[in-house]
Amino acid sequence: MVKKKKAIFRQVEKLGLDPSKFHRETLGSHLLKHRYMYLLIVLPLVWLILFRYLPLYGVIIAFQDFSIRKGYFGSEWVGLKHFVYLFNQKGFVSAFWNTWIINSIRIAIGFPIPIVMTLLINEVRHLPYRRAIQTITYLPHFISWVVLAGIFNSLLALDTGVVNYLLASVRIPKVDFLQSNSTFRGVIVLTDIWKEFGWGTIIYLSTIASINPELYEAAWVDGAGRWRQMWYITLPSLVSTMIIVLILRLGYILMVGFEQIFNLYSPLVYETGDIIQTYIVRMLRLRPHFSRLAAAGFVQSIVGLILLLAANRLVKFFGREGIY
Repeated sequence: MVKKKKAIFRQVEKLGLDPSKFHRETLGSHLLKHRYMYLLIVLPLVWLILFRYLPLYGVIIAFQDFSIRKGYFGSEWVGLKHFVYLFNQKGFVSAFWNTWIINSIRIAIGFPIPIVMTLLINEVRHLPYRRAIQTITYLPHFISWVVLAGIFNSLLALDTGVVNYLLASVRIPKVDFLQSNSTFRGVIVLTDIWKEFGWGTIIYLSTIASINPELYEAAWVDGAGRWRQMWYITLPSLVSTMIIVLILRLGYILMVGFEQIFNLYSPLVYETGDIIQTYIVRMLRLRPHFSRLAAAGFVQSIVGLILLLAANRLVKFFGREGIY
């Protein structure tokens, strides 16, 4: 083995290359060399372990009649009893489908908008104007839904809201946007898209920044205009990023939207606006039963995992790169 390595190094030297670069790096030397990079991930890793992985142990109470006095090991095991109970409850079934419908519409409408916005921003050549657009579209992401809920409640109020005042001024009947089952979902979807689409452009703009400018120069020499350059260079370069973002959004399809809906909904729109997270919080206030609520959260996680794995496998089936 040693003779074979020496022979390889002699061949490398004949090619005019530095043999020292071909030595296998040990784990210790690798960690020492990249110590500052690894230090950067220590705190996020600790947070992930403490708040994401250690609490996973508590999921076992979904299969128990959990008692705080008896603890994890003393509580009686009941199998799927709480899951059967939940799916026999009209409120939970309604919340499950509301979560699915609202977030599916969010993805269907909200997923392409950051991509379109990214392409438009990328075509702006006046740098100060471009930065101003980016800043304006990013800002809503940093505003809490508690604050935004107060703003939207004022704007969309039936009697005193600015929107209904404008509708009345052009003789259009007033609409109770936040208290009507027919409009509540639309308000939820549109306000969420407005808040997040600017932030969603960041990852796509960073991908565009990594595209080799020589590709655009070669296309320009060949007579391709801005439209063709965008269609044949920019968009294909974004496909891998778009796939990753879509897969991750599918994985969280039952787990997003709590803050927004909790601050905007009311008992009048439970039929179309109540989602799994708000259902859990409401049941925790009314009839706190930890095992049933843990079962509800477990359903969310399992459905998200199945969708994530299915989407990743489907992407790989069509020859694209997934998340693993």
